[in-house]
Amino acid sequence: MQRKTPIALGEYYHIYNRGVEKRNIFLDEKDYRRFVRLLRLANGENRLVFRIVQGLPLDTVSVGQSHVAIGAYVLMPNHFHILLKEIREGGTTRFMEKLQTAYSMYFNKRNERVGPLFQGTFKAEHVVSDEHLKYLFAYIHLNPIKLIEPKWKETGIQNHYKAEKLLKQYAFSSYADYSRIAREEKILLSAHEFPDYFSKPNSFETYVQDWLVQG
Repeated sequence: MQRKTPIALGEYYHIYNRGVEKRNIFLDEKDYRRFVRLLRLANGENRLVFRIVQGLPLDTVSVGQSHVAIGAYVLMPNHFHILLKEIREGGTTRFMEKLQTAYSMYFNKRNERVGPLFQGTFKAEHVVSDEHLKYLFAYIHLNPIKLIEPKWKETGIQNHYKAEKLLKQYAFSSYADYSRIAREEKILLSAHEFPDYFSKPNSFETYVQDWLVQG
């Protein structure tokens, strides 16, 4: 079946998917960390055996030429979002097939289940404007707020301190990497392939916090 949104080399895309029947696809920290590592291991031409490289620092694992450049990501209990740029022709499809297949096989084996884990193929939204691209850095990173205030967009934030603390401490998104918190997962990002929106100190946090207030 032909994809409704064709994916082209050098273009930016908001990629997302959720669990089949909206089921949770991450049940505990081990699941989240597995998927995060696969964001690196699936993004290259080399074939890797997870059990062989699982204990190695991500920056020491050779994945070969990357398929895509990742600008931002977040994992939520029943879905995920990835902002990426295709840097090899057909790379987005190859990356997502490797990523979803590898994670589904792991999840099904661990939980003794069979059948599809994700709700069909991944969804892709073509980002055609600079304004939209910048906005996605806020939209994606603000997703964890739903864990503590599910209707914050409708009612506004009730506890700003708690919300801001959650964003900084949430381990399964790239928020910390843009907040200049040193951690291994920063290697997942290829910020040089995206516009330099947040070069000034605290500019990223200020931008996201402004959207948090606006709702």
